[in-house]
Amino acid sequence: MKFCPKCGNPTDDHATFCNQCGAPLNDQPNTDGTAHSSSDFQGTGGTQNNYYQQNNYYQSTGGTPFRSSYGITPRSIPLCIILSIVTCGIYGIYWMLKLNDEINLLCGDTNATSGALVVIFSLITCGIYGFYWMYKMGEKCDFIKGVQGSSGILYLLLGIFGLSIVDFCLIQDTINKSV
Repeated sequence: MKFCPKCGNPTDDHATFCNQCGAPLNDQPNTDGTAHSSSDFQGTGGTQNNYYQQNNYYQSTGGTPFRSSYGITPRSIPLCIILSIVTCGIYGIYWMLKLNDEINLLCGDTNATSGALVVIFSLITCGIYGFYWMYKMGEKCDFIKGVQGSSGILYLLLGIFGLSIVDFCLIQDTINKSV
């Protein structure tokens, strides 16, 4: 199994084009001048999650093979806050769903929980899963920024103290700067 260098979708070893986005799957040289095949993106267990956990390729080449603006829309943070307030939180649920999916796409973590499941799990657990989600989003934002920090704890504390809208803004800011 290999992965599409544009969208990160798993494809068959013999495929020449991605069945998700249609990008060619040729093995081409990367920014560091060395040839990397799509199979280099496989992690343990046959997933690309290896580069979320061990990001040495990202840091060594300065490249981000799964980062793509494909399907990601930068959003105005003040407008998102206003829409969340005006709609009594309904837009906030949609915003949470989109933030999750876009962060997972930027991280190349295609096996992560989808935004819809995050919303459902948060509702089922009366918000407890939302705290875990905020912690994980902090870690993923650090990964996208290339920082060796632990913003997950900050995001978790903001959520516990009722400032999850600030978490949403920080996550959206990371997405806007990455696209």
